[in-house]
This record gives sequence, C-alpha cells and structure tokens, in this order.
Amino acid sequence: MYSRTDLLRILHITPRQLANWERVGLVTSSETYSFSDLLEIKKVRDLCAMSVRPTMIRQSLDAMRKQAAGVEKPLLEAGAWSTAKHRVAFRHDGRLLEPIAGQFLMDFSEREKVVTSTPVPRPEPTPRENEVAAWFARGISLEEDPATQAEAIAAYHKVLEIEPAHSAAHINLGTLHYNRQDFGAAERHYRQAIEADPRYSLAYFDLGNVLDETGRVPEAIQVYKTALQLAPTYADAHYNLALAYEKLRQPRKALQHWQAYIKLDTSGPWSVHARTQIKRILQADSLKLVHSRPR
Repeated sequence: MYSRTDLLRILHITPRQLANWERVGLVTSSETYSFSDLLEIKKVRDLCAMSVRPTMIRQSLDAMRKQAAGVEKPLLEAGAWSTAKHRVAFRHDGRLLEPIAGQFLMDFSEREKVVTSTPVPRPEPTPRENEVAAWFARGISLEEDPATQAEAIAAYHKVLEIEPAHSAAHINLGTLHYNRQDFGAAERHYRQAIEADPRYSLAYFDLGNVLDETGRVPEAIQVYKTALQLAPTYADAHYNLALAYEKLRQPRKALQHWQAYIKLDTSGPWSVHARTQIKRILQADSLKLVHSRPR
C-alpha cells in the first residue's frame, strides 16, 4: 500500500489536483492506495493534461460502466484516450467506444474519427510492448521507497533503451531527479519528454518548475504559457504562472492567472491564497489610481 504522500510524490501531482479530483467524485478520498490505484490515478492525471476536464472524465467513467457490463474500473480494464471533443473514448473487447454518446469510433488518422458500427480489431501487445510495460511498472513500484529509487531510475532507463521516445518514462525520471535537486538531469528528461510528445502539457509544466527553481523565471513563464495553450484548464499551471509574474513584480499579469485559478479551484486552501492575492493586487491598483489623479 502507498500513502497519500507517496501518491503525490510518485505521480508528481499536487495536493490541489488530488483534492479537486476527490471533490468531483473522480478519485475516492483515502490515506492509503494500492498499486492499481496509482495506475488509475496516473491515467486521470494524463487525461487532465490533455485538456479533459475532471467532471467529463467522471461522466465518461459512469457512462462506460453502464455501457460495458462488468467493467468496474474502465481506466484499467479498457484503454482510454482523449477525443477531439475533449471526451474520453475506451477500447474494450476490440471496439473503440465513446460511452457518453454511445458511439463506436474508428481511427482513420490522428485528426479524423468517424462513427462506425464495425468493431475495431484490438491488436495484441507485442513482446517489445510487454517488456516496456513491465519495466515501467517496475519503475513505478520502486519509487515508493527512497532506498530503491536508484533501482527505479535503472528501470526507467531500461524502458528508454527499448523505447527512447517513451515520454512518461522521461517525465518520471525527471521527477526523481527533481526531488533529488538534480535540476540539470531533471531538465534534460523533461525536454526529452517534450521532444517525444510536443503536446504533453505536463512535461511543459514540469520543465517550467525546473526553470523557476533555477532562477530562469522569464523562461519558466513562456513554458507555463505553452502548457496552458495545450491545456487551458490546467489549474496548477495558472497558479505557478501567477507566482512567476509576482516574482517579476508584474502583478497585473499575475492577476489574470489568479482569477483563472479560482474559477478552476473554488474552495481549496490554495484558492484562498489566490483570492487573497487578487484582493491585494486590486487594492494596490486602486491606491495607484487615487494617487495618480490630479489635485
């Protein structure tokens, strides 16, 4: 079993994100988690990073359970992907299903999906894919204990030996190095994750954190902005971008991101902080306006 702290560290998510997913009923609140829970929540994290709103993921899961009898954990029992409409489609029993609309989908290209009643063949994983999955799962399991994190790093490197463009392995390696304050190695892996998948907003967010941590705040701002272009509802990116603008003493630019954040996180402790910052900035601007008026 993994503790709540383990979960946040291993998956590199924030307490804000987890609390939000719990609030919308997407994740069950708990103090301990199984390995399968970690895999399920990781899938939630990845879908959110692809601009799928947590409420939409929950609705898709509920619909999938109704569409596919006996499927209790669709994210684990059926492959899940984001669609062009920012919904979730599941591959189950050889078919690609968008459960909210109740439509079967067939992929003709990355950009085009059409409705079809013909079942989509489900290819069997190749031995290479199975080996990658096994090493990746081993890396995740070894991250729990600081004493085995070196083995986790070795496991992720095995993944990259087989599949050099495995963006998730680069992300997890970057996080391990970041937690060790090896920011140079963390940055390299986050950049490689972006190279492997230029639309992976989580990789930009993590890279922004490294740049901010190492004093390159203007660069961090640009990277956070890219994360938000890919995922406009990425609450933590708004939060960190607001903090970065505060560091550069640009409160008006920070203001818009504080305001965006409180729309996405309406009741958490970080929302309280964001509201305090909004109030402070608005009061300061009011005072500036008063002092600038001619007597």
